[in-house]
Amino acid sequence: MGNCLNNSARVDSTRSSQASSGQSKVMAKSTLDMVPSTLTVSSYDEKPSDVLVTPRTEGEILASSNLKDFTLNELRNATRNFRLDSLIGEGGFGGVYKGWIDELSLAASKPGVGRIVAVKKLKPQGFQGHKEWLTEVDYLGRFRHPNLVKLIGYCSEGEDRLLVYEFMPKGSLENHLFRRSAEPLSWAIRIKVAVGAARGLSFLHDSKSQVIYRDVKASNILLDSEFNAKLSDFGLAKAGPTGDRTHVTTQVMGTHGYAAPEYIATGRLTTRVDVYSFGVVLLELLSGRRAFDENKAGVEQNLVDWAKPYLEDKRRLFRIMDTRLEGQYPKKGAYAIANIAMQCISQEAKQRPRMREVLVDLEALQNAKDGLKLLQIESRDVPSMKLPSKYPPLPRMLLPADALPLPCPKPVQMVQL
Repeated sequence: MGNCLNNSARVDSTRSSQASSGQSKVMAKSTLDMVPSTLTVSSYDEKPSDVLVTPRTEGEILASSNLKDFTLNELRNATRNFRLDSLIGEGGFGGVYKGWIDELSLAASKPGVGRIVAVKKLKPQGFQGHKEWLTEVDYLGRFRHPNLVKLIGYCSEGEDRLLVYEFMPKGSLENHLFRRSAEPLSWAIRIKVAVGAARGLSFLHDSKSQVIYRDVKASNILLDSEFNAKLSDFGLAKAGPTGDRTHVTTQVMGTHGYAAPEYIATGRLTTRVDVYSFGVVLLELLSGRRAFDENKAGVEQNLVDWAKPYLEDKRRLFRIMDTRLEGQYPKKGAYAIANIAMQCISQEAKQRPRMREVLVDLEALQNAKDGLKLLQIESRDVPSMKLPSKYPPLPRMLLPADALPLPCPKPVQMVQL
């Protein structure tokens, strides 16, 4: 959807001759404010015990969903035939259009009449594009939660794949944090957004059929008219381990700056991978900086690497705080968020808290008055960030001289209507 966009490129691990020899290759090309890049890391062995049960077929997924099966003609009518002036966002997957449907029947309506929706029209992308479309239909067709974006319906005709979502008038968190023209988010709204996103993740992790979101980032956190946060874009979501399994071994996919180190190194996926990515989002909320920004030099390119030295020091924390806040934030509250973020981005996955624990701390912070409840959060034992890790350091995200630039979509332009 226009405000449900993935405008950061994903880290995609694939087997190759280079990977088998232990070499890694990074290709990156920037546009105005994006850093799309693809990372190929060493391959790993997937043991039979790591494999999940056979997933449901496409027919089973579509038949069991509580979603409306739109025809392509209906969505043409809803969006005025996908006219350019209905376009509210664009990314590598295709365009997102503003449309209208009837509140009760969900039939296409005239512009300005009925319910506003966002219609994502995917470009033909082969198997991977269809797979992500089906994954989104699968999870959002089964799960309902105030902090998950609502999927209303889908369309599958010939080569066309479309998704119809509720319209999120405030767009993405990414736009509010990093767009120069956007109104700066107040401290209270930043905490509200963090709490909402944490509730969505906690719901997924604690569901009977556990789900690992795998794509936590600012562009996938959407905001309604009251700045309530909702997770969107479930194309990379994965079912959690079952039985006595501790993890799922899978192809590494994610976004530079957000992906957990142990996941990149081994392909082993757990809910703690989402916790790490959420910690990066907390750092973005504190600093107003992107998780990865190749326009900056040296250590400042990677937000985690740059921010770590300041997180434990109350006297130096102000150096990473977003200047657009103009100092209008509680010092104890900022340190409490820094403390939570530091736990989430711990190099060792087992030392990270669970999302429900993070949520409890964030809710306590949101409900705190005059900082009286912050001491519990501040006093929690935090594992040292300087302990040696069993994982090798991540490769630096540099563009090799012989690498071919990746095709990159134009930066997403969100229009608040």
